[in-house]
Amino acid sequence: MKTPASTSDDEALGSDALARRAWDWLRLLTSREASEADVQQFRQWVQSSAAHQAAYREAKALWDTLKPSAGLVASAQPGLVAGYVGAQRNRARTRRAFLGTAMACAGVAGVALVYPPLGLWPAASEWGADDRTAAGEQRTLALASGVEVTLNTRTSMRREVVDGHMAGVGLLAGEVAIDLQGERPFAVVAGAGRSTARAGGFEVRYVGERVCVTCIAGAVQVAHPSGARRLQAGQQLVYDTRTAGGIVGIDPEQASAWRRGMLIFRQARLADVIEEINRYRAGRVVLLNASAGDRPVSGHFRIAALDQAIEQLRYAFDLDVQSLVGGVVLLT
Repeated sequence: MKTPASTSDDEALGSDALARRAWDWLRLLTSREASEADVQQFRQWVQSSAAHQAAYREAKALWDTLKPSAGLVASAQPGLVAGYVGAQRNRARTRRAFLGTAMACAGVAGVALVYPPLGLWPAASEWGADDRTAAGEQRTLALASGVEVTLNTRTSMRREVVDGHMAGVGLLAGEVAIDLQGERPFAVVAGAGRSTARAGGFEVRYVGERVCVTCIAGAVQVAHPSGARRLQAGQQLVYDTRTAGGIVGIDPEQASAWRRGMLIFRQARLADVIEEINRYRAGRVVLLNASAGDRPVSGHFRIAALDQAIEQLRYAFDLDVQSLVGGVVLLT
């Protein structure tokens, strides 16, 4: 990725051009191509004038406003929620007005300049990752004889080697699928639990504070502070740092649809569907129509064509769409 130009005539640029320059810097800093020299150049650019600082704050504030949950914003800044409701009634709101609201929200987020939200770059807990995927990226690794690990979108993991042998991985965030054909046990550590199998296949998803373990074939032993569980094919378990839920039966085809490039939903909440879509695409889809969040969604969507999925949801629920810079889409 090309380093954004940092010329002395930046001051002569209009506000829109400076905004694009700020977004270019965000994209570079979050890519795998940013060097230490790029970081130093960015610091010089952003500190060189008040106009640069304002442009970057505006871009950052837009991301910040999309990070907090509705409950956090409502409790910390009730006026902002009222502003969003008003915005639903006035759909002709300008981009500048939205960015003004975003800057107000930035105080709620309280995120430092070097730690933008929404996965703009990996969180501190993911810095020790050996392998990482970006939004929409999937990768399969042969870590040892008879051991394949597939990383889903926005996934960070650490490799665990014991006595010279690949013993497992530490899932820091995201989702992995494990396919085993050997005899050695292989483990996935995620949160407070450890899932181990010798053959077959299983998947582990670690998003937020919850870990979901799904057995696709064979059997998986899940060790957790609350007790051990054994999953058979077609069974799933969800746990957090303190408790583990009960074992439930699932449809393996739906659970593993992401490996075939699909997202399958059956009577899922629209708000949850949008959050899942956000994991796979750059930018952010924001549902401002709160009354539609609980409406059920059933359907098959291609990961490679999620903008089409957004259009389908728009028509299905009679929503209006406003597209902003940086892949941000507002549904009202």
